[in-house]
Amino acid sequence: MARRPAAGPRAWPGRAWLAALLVLACLGPAMALAQHWDSPNQGPFNTRQEGEEPRLMLEGHDPVAYFVQNEAVRGDPHIQTEHLGQTWRFASTAHRALFLSHPEKYMPQFGGYCALGMSQALPRAGAGGPNTWRIYRGKLYLFGGQRARDQFEMDTEVHLTQAHRLWREEVASRNALWVRVKRSLMRVPHYRSERSLQAEWEARLAARNLPVMPGMPQVVPAAP
Repeated sequence: MARRPAAGPRAWPGRAWLAALLVLACLGPAMALAQHWDSPNQGPFNTRQEGEEPRLMLEGHDPVAYFVQNEAVRGDPHIQTEHLGQTWRFASTAHRALFLSHPEKYMPQFGGYCALGMSQALPRAGAGGPNTWRIYRGKLYLFGGQRARDQFEMDTEVHLTQAHRLWREEVASRNALWVRVKRSLMRVPHYRSERSLQAEWEARLAARNLPVMPGMPQVVPAAP
């Protein structure tokens, strides 16, 4: 009977698993962020009435200017467009063209509601004027005021993860007022009052260990 040729050294199957685990370890955080921070942006929307415009976004500020000019710029009432039933104003026709080519890129997250409020499932109005906005990892977020933005940035990524999850689960495509009333009565488990957050911010400011100290550039560069 013919003898079978001797088998060569067997590959250790654990090596393939180890390589796969290393790849997942490297890609895992990026995949998680992409999932956690990729939310639908089809409403509800935070709007105001101005003159004959019943649903004006961003208090009339130009959504494109935040990205290309790094500042809050008032839009021209003569240069505007309708998108998803809301009115958007722009400082120039060039900005309007950019918006129409890729609205999702320039629209504020959470329909323009305050990102700090959204981290507690409380869709409050976001202003959009000076010192009440932030571009973080390529997305525009609004805040009800500078104090709200300061408090949010004590732990930006935790707050963003909470805000996107609660937006998807409780607010998106729902009645924002109803959600706010419900969550004002039944707080989320991690709820903190404005007084508590402000006290922590002031203590960390005094200790100079805030992640974003006052006077730092407003726009945080997007992740590579």
